Amino acid sequence: MPASALVLVVLAGLIHASWNIAAKKAGGDARFVAFSGLVTMLSWAPLGLSLGLQAVPHWGRAEWSLIVASAALHTIYYITLLRGYRKADLTVVYPLARGSGPLLSSLAAIVLLGEHLSALGLLGIGGVVAGVLLIAGGPGLWQASRDPASALRVRKGMVYGLLTGAFIASYTVVDGYAVKFVLISPILLDYVSNAVRVVFLAPVVLRDRPTARALWRGQWKYAVLVGVLSPASYILVLYAMREAPLSHVAPAREVSMLFAALMGGHLLGEGGRMLRLLGAACIAAGVMALALG
Repeated sequence: MPASALVLVVLAGLIHASWNIAAKKAGGDARFVAFSGLVTMLSWAPLGLSLGLQAVPHWGRAEWSLIVASAALHTIYYITLLRGYRKADLTVVYPLARGSGPLLSSLAAIVLLGEHLSALGLLGIGGVVAGVLLIAGGPGLWQASRDPASALRVRKGMVYGLLTGAFIASYTVVDGYAVKFVLISPILLDYVSNAVRVVFLAPVVLRDRPTARALWRGQWKYAVLVGVLSPASYILVLYAMREAPLSHVAPAREVSMLFAALMGGHLLGEGGRMLRLLGAACIAAGVMALALG
C-alpha cells in the first residue's frame, strides 16, 4: 500500500472513531440519520454543488445506478448501526462491525474485482480480525459469565455488529467500484448519495413532525458533528481506494479501532480497557502488515 494511501486511512480512522462516539451519545434512530444527512447537505454544499454542476449532467445509467445502490446500502447501515448502539456497548458493536465488514470487503474485492493479496496481506487481515474479536468478545464474555444482563447485551451487540459489517462490506464494494472503475469523484459520490439518503428518510421525519422537532432539539449537536465529520472520513477512504487495492484499504481502515478502544472506554465509561488495548495492538500490527504487503 502506498504511504499516501496509508496516511489517508489513518486520518480517516481518527475521524471515524470520533463521529461514532457522537452517534453513540446521540442514541438516535432513522431520524437522526436524516438530521445528520441534512447537515452534510448544507455544510458540504459549496464543494458538492460546484463539482456536481460540472459532472452530474454527464452521468448515465451506470453512475446513477451506483449512486442509488450506495445510498440504499448506507441508509440501512446507519439505521442498523444506531440501533446497535441503543441496544449494546459501542466497544462491542463498533469493533465487530469494523472487523467483519473489511474481511468481507476484501474477499469480495478478490473474487469480484480480481484483486490479489500477498501472504503478508493475509496475515494482516488475520491480525485485524483477531484484534476485533478480542475487543468485542473478550471483555464482554468475561462480564457475561457473571451477569446474565451483560450476556444478553453482548449477544445483541454481536448480532448488530455482524449485520452492520455486512452492510459495510456491501457499500465498500459498490463505492470502490464507482471510484476506481466508473471514476466518479469520491466527494461527489458521497455528497449525491447522501442527498438520496435524505430523500429516502424524509417520510420517516415528516410523518411525526412534533416528535422530530423534539428529537432535533436534543440531538442537533451530535447531528452536526456526524454530518460534518462522517463525509470527511469516508471521502479520505475513497481517495485511498483510488491509490491502493480495495482489499488492502478496507482492512487498514480498522486503525480506527486504536482510537475507538481508547476513546470509547474513557468517554463512555465502558470497561475492559486492557483487553481492548491488546486487541487494538493486534489491529495495528495487522494494518502494518497490510501496508507492507
